[in-house]
Amino acid sequence: MESVLTALTAFFMGSQPVDLAPKGPRPAVLEKATLGAGCFWGSEEFFRKVSGVYSTRVGYSGGSKPAGYDEVTTGTTGHAEVVEIEFDPRKINYEQVLTLFFKFHDPTTKDQQGNDMGSQYRSVIFYHSPDQEQNARRLMAKIEKSGAWKKPLTTEVLPAMTFYPAEEYHQKYLVKNPGGYDNHYLRNINFDTKKK
Repeated sequence: MESVLTALTAFFMGSQPVDLAPKGPRPAVLEKATLGAGCFWGSEEFFRKVSGVYSTRVGYSGGSKPAGYDEVTTGTTGHAEVVEIEFDPRKINYEQVLTLFFKFHDPTTKDQQGNDMGSQYRSVIFYHSPDQEQNARRLMAKIEKSGAWKKPLTTEVLPAMTFYPAEEYHQKYLVKNPGGYDNHYLRNINFDTKKK
């Protein structure tokens, strides 16, 4: 039924239906990353295109109970807008995922990305294993030493909590709505050099 609705919507709206399913067979081994970097539309669209990423979905994490978009936007639920990424570690490792994360959003602005303000837009890493936590903290120390970002990082590093998928209209939002709001872009910064 959903495919019929998609086709009808495409016909009347003048756009082509979009295949949102993961590409290719499911890899034998997948790892998960859950990251908050402001509005989840742009975060998902960015990581959806990264080689080695198998699937993405957006949702809410960090709060103590389920909540929908209208509640999360109040900034009172404890949730952050996050993207959940499944990736093939043989093609891209967790540190590479996090390096992209630290380059495509501003991790120095507390509870804000661009025009989006509130704790739901905070920079946060929800780790799924002790190795992920260690990788995150080690990379953050390296970034601080590099001086690539001129202000201190505000990114939180927390154990993974329950992920509540966002409403269907938020999933692959920028695929469904090309040209929609997105303040994410890859900055040309280097974390390998040390500040002087």
